[in-house]
Amino acid sequence: MDKPIRLFVSDVDGTLVRNDKTLANATIEAARRLEHASVHMTLISARPPSGILPMARALGLTAPFGAFNGGTLVMPSGDILTARHLSAEASRTAIDIVTASGAAIWVFADGKWFASDDTNPHVPNEKRAAMVDPVVGTDFEALHGRIDKIVGVSDDTALIAKLEADEKAALGETAEVSCSQTYYCDITHPLANKGDGIIALCAAIGVPLEETAAIGDMPNDIPMLKRAAVAIAMGQAPAEVKAAAGWVSASNNDDGVAKAIERILLPEVARHRL
Repeated sequence: MDKPIRLFVSDVDGTLVRNDKTLANATIEAARRLEHASVHMTLISARPPSGILPMARALGLTAPFGAFNGGTLVMPSGDILTARHLSAEASRTAIDIVTASGAAIWVFADGKWFASDDTNPHVPNEKRAAMVDPVVGTDFEALHGRIDKIVGVSDDTALIAKLEADEKAALGETAEVSCSQTYYCDITHPLANKGDGIIALCAAIGVPLEETAAIGDMPNDIPMLKRAAVAIAMGQAPAEVKAAAGWVSASNNDDGVAKAIERILLPEVARHRL
């Protein structure tokens, strides 16, 4: 690390939190040590603001964080700094393609979660992650122009892979299409991706990328890892994510973020102050 690290950006699901969506005490303590060492910590996630705010406050964060993969920047107070929505044309096209695929449809807009049904097996998990209950219905027409994220949901991995390819082909540069999980195909504003998201966070916080570290576990974290000066992959991350990182920590169930802070970042902070 040629320059001191002054900003640490962490993914949330599969990274910051354990599989049961809880935040370990070790992670809270490590985050506070990092802030005490004058290194800002922030979060970026496909989650809506409602699903990130409680963790930002539990960690004692003071910097803005990125919801919807960085498309929306939010202060720990809950104030929205910026919000990028899908165009009405792009969201209509995206929803038509998800509908034709047979996947369940989730739409996030106006601070709410709209779902085509509440019987999907991933609904309980999303309730824990988003920290809101779904509004059930299939008429999304009134939301176009204000949609933050559309998600196609299915445990059929081949279906999700085809859905991702079809959405990319149809939407082109009018939207960002990526899989935050093997069963979620996310469609967001073209700048609502973790590569552009980390750039936006650095600009908002006032720290250059050359002084920024990032940690994640999924392929949609790779653009962020490639831009950060220090890139850390979680222990359970797939090979392609580890290949994009310079460091590999422990798994999310084994306090990988806390260990990355204690074993990688804090020693480097101390070294640069000698």
